[in-house]
Amino acid sequence: MRLSVIAREKIFAVSLIIPSILFVTVFAFYPLLYSFYLSLHRIILGLPGLGQPFIWFENYRELFADRIALHAMINTFLFVFLSTFFEILFGLCIALVINQHFRGRGVVRAAVLVPWAIPTVVSSQMWRFIFHDKYGLVNYAIYGSQVSHYKAWLADPVFAFSAIVVADVWKTSSFAGLLILAGLQMIPDELYEAARIDGASAWQQFKKITLPLIRPALLIALLFRTMDAFRVFDLVFVMTQGGPADATNVLQFYGYKKIFAEGLMGYGSTISVLVFVITLFISLAYIRVLGTRLFEERI
Repeated sequence: MRLSVIAREKIFAVSLIIPSILFVTVFAFYPLLYSFYLSLHRIILGLPGLGQPFIWFENYRELFADRIALHAMINTFLFVFLSTFFEILFGLCIALVINQHFRGRGVVRAAVLVPWAIPTVVSSQMWRFIFHDKYGLVNYAIYGSQVSHYKAWLADPVFAFSAIVVADVWKTSSFAGLLILAGLQMIPDELYEAARIDGASAWQQFKKITLPLIRPALLIALLFRTMDAFRVFDLVFVMTQGGPADATNVLQFYGYKKIFAEGLMGYGSTISVLVFVITLFISLAYIRVLGTRLFEERI
């Protein structure tokens, strides 16, 4: 008996979806579940004689009693808030500029994406040299050749933390701008023409037309940048190694030190699971709050 057209289409659709499901399962769900499994054990690399005793949620209790981990969590939230805020703000400015019609717009768009295209390790090393106390560009711009007045920026807790925020914002603002630009290009020009005829100023056009219509793009940019900011590791690893005095120590870097420096595989996996859970809940909150507002406005 021959299959109907609808049945064949369903089979074809399932055949396309199954490889994606398998890919996500192997490279996302399995590592996550295995990390959670490891977090329930006390595993110390280099001491195989101790075995891998199952300790339930003891690692999680130790984590929330660990003052260094709590300090790293505060640093992570502060980094996420500052970097995401400025990336969305500067990304919006970039999108508004490159959305205009002017000569050489294509070259400007390509140039804006250069920081995002540079590997993070390379850009981190570049910013480490910029803030270097002896031959950094910042010291040379401020103090000139007066070597005795040079300041060790990355040795100061406040400036070191600010440096990793600046480096992250410089690199990824263009990515946020690219996402927001996609939303801007979906707005019909007729809306702006009608607003100009009615006497609306540029600010009123932005407030009443542009901002409401690019909220979906802003939401996507916010989601991507928040999730990526929570996974920050390479910036800290290259620029500061978590110092000075744990001022730039974030959860991902702290987990790396626990696993690879101290050999605490179970405890380090606990930190990774915590980062995932925090990112998941924040992402769901973004979608629920901002997505609900968008749905209500469209109704």
